[in-house]
Amino acid sequence: MRRRPGIGGLQTAAAARDQYRLLGENVAKLRADLMKEQLATFRSQLEEFARKHKNDIRKNHSFRTQFHEMCAKVGVDPLASNKGFWAELLGIGDFYYELGVQIVEICLATRLLNGGLIDLQELCKLLRQKRKHDREAVSEDDCLRAISKLKILDSGFEGISAGKKKLVRSVPTELKKDHNEILVLAQAQGYATVHEVERWLSWMHGRAIDALDTLLDEGLTMIDDGHRDGRRRYWFPCVSSISSFGV
Repeated sequence: MRRRPGIGGLQTAAAARDQYRLLGENVAKLRADLMKEQLATFRSQLEEFARKHKNDIRKNHSFRTQFHEMCAKVGVDPLASNKGFWAELLGIGDFYYELGVQIVEICLATRLLNGGLIDLQELCKLLRQKRKHDREAVSEDDCLRAISKLKILDSGFEGISAGKKKLVRSVPTELKKDHNEILVLAQAQGYATVHEVERWLSWMHGRAIDALDTLLDEGLTMIDDGHRDGRRRYWFPCVSSISSFGV
């Protein structure tokens, strides 16, 4: 018959478990300390890199995007405070503040036309026209970063996706799944009809009418009844070019 372990054996096993636990805690602490040390070194090198390439970061949008990606990896937000170290070092806090103000101006100027929903590429194009002295300095990434800072205004500014398109919303309208699907459908030609919505999305007539009328009430679409087939077109300026309009 196999003998069961005595009290001494149980105590030895418990002591061994305690030793393994302490060893595991020490290893975890060493790893955490090493990671903190590596992050501190990385931050220091990042500061040196920022000083060395200050002008490139401010003037070259591709370089600036890569710099933001490096910052994100070590938990640094250069835009967190306009009075912080990074803002003073690079001046990019002022850059995004100015960009945010210009984005608000453009969104307000085009709101009657697009209902507060504008294509991100179109927004960047209008920004470059507005910033004639420095047209190449603004990228889509810059726009989205500036918009993310506008959220504190609680005014509805937000970057959203509709299929492969990126849009900027400047009103607190909540787009539901049905509305988003219609926007994706309308991207091919700039408009959608009730018939197309029913056919391509396999919706019942009432669902199509309800979604389109909601978008119409929100000012996100305009109607066009002047066609021989008698089908009403719902035009969406947010997926059509508006560059011909002055801002």
